[in-house]
Amino acid sequence: MHVHAAPASPASGKGANRGPHEGALVRGVENRTQAVLRFSLVATLAYVAITFIAGLRAHSLALLSEAGHNASDFLALLLSFAAVYFQTRPADHSKTFGYQRAGVMAAFINAATLILISLWIGFEAIHRLSAPVTVHPRLMMIVAAAGVVMNGVIAALLWGVARDVNMRSAFLHMAGDTLSTAAVIAGGAGILFTGQNWIDPVLSLIIAALILWSSIGIVRETLNILLEGTPHGVALPDIRAGMEAVEGVLNVHDLHCWSLGSQSRALACHVTIDDIPPSESACILEKLNHLLKDHYNICHTTIQFEHTNCQVLDGCVVPLEEMASDPSHHHHGHAH
Repeated sequence: MHVHAAPASPASGKGANRGPHEGALVRGVENRTQAVLRFSLVATLAYVAITFIAGLRAHSLALLSEAGHNASDFLALLLSFAAVYFQTRPADHSKTFGYQRAGVMAAFINAATLILISLWIGFEAIHRLSAPVTVHPRLMMIVAAAGVVMNGVIAALLWGVARDVNMRSAFLHMAGDTLSTAAVIAGGAGILFTGQNWIDPVLSLIIAALILWSSIGIVRETLNILLEGTPHGVALPDIRAGMEAVEGVLNVHDLHCWSLGSQSRALACHVTIDDIPPSESACILEKLNHLLKDHYNICHTTIQFEHTNCQVLDGCVVPLEEMASDPSHHHHGHAH
């Protein structure tokens, strides 16, 4: 007999199996997140316009780089806002796991866009090193000072709601902007006191490297989720050893673990047990689910039991030809 354990947590979308009080808290956090993102969008768009115009007037590549960086931040925040909305939508028959990966996809697009922008900034900076352009450092410093204040406030607000990779990528955008804008102030001061215009493109290269460094980590994390890789910090040998240590479990195989979203994990496997009735195997299943939830934060599990006397091929799958020739195979019991 094969016993298929139903998932420990049904894929019924966000808010499933939550009490009224917990559901209200979750909705409150989501509303706060959306309010923070709305404010961030308006402030960032205004600063992009100011920085772009000031960069043209000051002939500063560093300021134009900041304008491009902040334009990408606006798109990143817009994607994050859309992702937060989609993540709140419940699962249905066509999206059985809900929209948990909407935020992951937004983070991946944000980070990939930033990588392209950092490469453009680097290319333009190298060009300016060979053909320096006179800049206006005072205007650079004034605009950058306003940017430090704005980006710093937004980064602080986003840090308060950065619970997943989507919001963390948005926070990294704004935190990186705060540091790079502060560097523009330092660069403007250097140009003002020394008259060396090469400071501007060198500063742009530093900003580009900072953008590239922060973006690559997000791309790697989101790609691992989208490709259904084993979650970061999870070791399958440890999970297998833990499960096989549960009383009644003889063997664990066909073990798979992946991320549904940046905060939720799923697991599927086959577990070999003695030839016992399904009612007696329920306690084994309960122990396994408790182990996976408490020690590995895996709340969505699909566990298939197999008994030691099962004549199996590739995980208890009997060929159709054998089933057709042996009527007894038609009566294998399945419990879901």
